[in-house]
Amino acid sequence: MSGTYVLVIDVARSTTIDVGALGDREFTAGAYAYVGSAFGPGGFSRVDRHRELAAGDRETRHWHVDYLLGHPATHLEHAITFPDADRECELANSLPGEFVSGFGASDCDCSAHLLATPGGDAVLEAAIDAGGVVDA
Repeated sequence: MSGTYVLVIDVARSTTIDVGALGDREFTAGAYAYVGSAFGPGGFSRVDRHRELAAGDRETRHWHVDYLLGHPATHLEHAITFPDADRECELANSLPGEFVSGFGASDCDCSAHLLATPGGDAVLEAAIDAGGVVDA
């Protein structure tokens, strides 16, 4: 199955992370939401890959979010999926939070696909209200 997904990520302490081609980026402690798409051959297996990276079971980083998920100061709190829905840019522009400039939006005209949010629960609620399903 494929579609769009939202990852809710907790950054436990303020930290600087080398985000590949974006270089060093500072992240304040708090909740972040990353909006991605999974329309390739593996579909939502991309979400499983992100979980493995966050758990330390995978090292290879392909996308900006991989650098964030692979840092010891971060924890993947939730994954919300939108099966068969191409809503990546729409959700990045409508979920609560402030854009983290340029992060995760190298293939579109959005300001970013990572948001510094008012809290993980606020994003979780907004994503579910928008039709998302919490991915167990």
